[in-house]
Amino acid sequence: MTEESLLSGKGVMFHRILEAVPYQGSGDKIKLPSTCFTELSDQGALDKGPMYFRLSKVEKEVPLHSEASGQENSGETHSGVLEFTAPEGFVELPPHVWRNLFPAIPPSAPLIEVCYVRLPKGVYAKLQPAERGFSDIPNHKAVLETCLRQHATLSQGEVVTVNHGELTFKLQVLELKPSSSVSVLETDIEVDIVGSDSTSERTDQHVLLPLELGKTESGYVEEGKYAYYKFSVDKDISDIVACEDARIMVKLETDSDGGDTDLYVSKHPIMFPNQHQHEWSSQDMGSKVLILGSKDSSIPAGVYSIGVFGFKGTSNFKISVAIQDNNNSMGERAASSSSTVDANSVECRNCHHYIPSRTIALHEAYCARHNVQCQHNGCGVVLRREEAVNHIHCEKCGKALQQREIAKHIKVFHEPLHCSCGVILEKEAMVLHQSSVCPLRLVTCRFCGDMVQAGNSANDAWDRLRGLSEHESVCGSRTAPCDSCGRSVMLKEMDIHQVAVHQKS
Repeated sequence: MTEESLLSGKGVMFHRILEAVPYQGSGDKIKLPSTCFTELSDQGALDKGPMYFRLSKVEKEVPLHSEASGQENSGETHSGVLEFTAPEGFVELPPHVWRNLFPAIPPSAPLIEVCYVRLPKGVYAKLQPAERGFSDIPNHKAVLETCLRQHATLSQGEVVTVNHGELTFKLQVLELKPSSSVSVLETDIEVDIVGSDSTSERTDQHVLLPLELGKTESGYVEEGKYAYYKFSVDKDISDIVACEDARIMVKLETDSDGGDTDLYVSKHPIMFPNQHQHEWSSQDMGSKVLILGSKDSSIPAGVYSIGVFGFKGTSNFKISVAIQDNNNSMGERAASSSSTVDANSVECRNCHHYIPSRTIALHEAYCARHNVQCQHNGCGVVLRREEAVNHIHCEKCGKALQQREIAKHIKVFHEPLHCSCGVILEKEAMVLHQSSVCPLRLVTCRFCGDMVQAGNSANDAWDRLRGLSEHESVCGSRTAPCDSCGRSVMLKEMDIHQVAVHQKS
């Protein structure tokens, strides 16, 4: 053991058996007692760069079947060190290290062997998600890179947990080079992410099911839950929509079996549109259609998500996305607009339609008996008398509705909604709040490319003036070599450096 420790530690021999206790932290850095620092410092370990440790479970009692089980779980991993503040005789492990050492229920007072080792810098890593959906994350490699920035080591066979908003993904390390355990500090690693080998359709979190343009998919959704789909818009389609030659139509057909649904659509990075976060929505009863075109907002190329929400009961539905040609509809509008009012026509005082003067008296008599105009301020719609009894307006917002729609309208648009940040708003105000103001909303960091919570304003006044979020202020403080001169410059100062030193605009 002494010779092996000297070889693995490149002249530094450090070996302790300590009782493991968990602590809440991120990454793979452990906490050791202060006496460990003294022992390592006396041997010059601090002068050799970052310190790494091999952690192995110590079996108090070896079961008869230990040889078979040992092949499946070696009970060994590697870590860095965060600080030397643990109580004497104990080692504190973050969740990542704890889960990899003790995937099952740990024994009482578990002991682990801590050995100082030197690890080569990693150059290649292959990881595999345990479930589907990780590749749906916009810029998912940047998300993984942000997670690995909190790690000092990687070991083959261990599981890395990646958090993205409310989502959690577990990725197993399948292969590493140049060895089965490597350092990930201050090194560029080529990362391959292979597809999940999971064949199960069931998962504990949302999954985006692919939807091809022009193809209809069937599904069902339970009350209070969501079914999610995704579709892609390429640059050619985006250009056609921008020129108003076509528009994108999202169609949701529901069975008339007593269930009801809502439809929400968003563009990534909003992966899972809902009542609070979306760009387009329809809460009409029954089947519904959403038109995505250049008049309401741009349709850039990229991935879009559809959320079907079960508003009432279990609903069977058919969902489709199609490209609708505008030429026919534009021709119809042109034909209707080209028609002119007859010079001898007179406006009906009841329905305000223009009627030939020779028949206006007969028309007005008939119209007054069968039609009625809504007297609500700003409405004025003319309805058949039998239809008018079902025509009402919301007392809060004044929207015109049918009697059967008012209960759903009140629930969707006027019931108070609670944001995770503590704000309570109605739907329209909540959508605006979560898209532009909420500190918990996800934004793309301009420095690491990851989707992170926007947070509050930056603490630094200069960063606030530059519009940096709280995360970007911290993330941008990392340094990187300038491409022109090689000097280490903070990421948030790189643009200023390029202009001031290299006269690049």
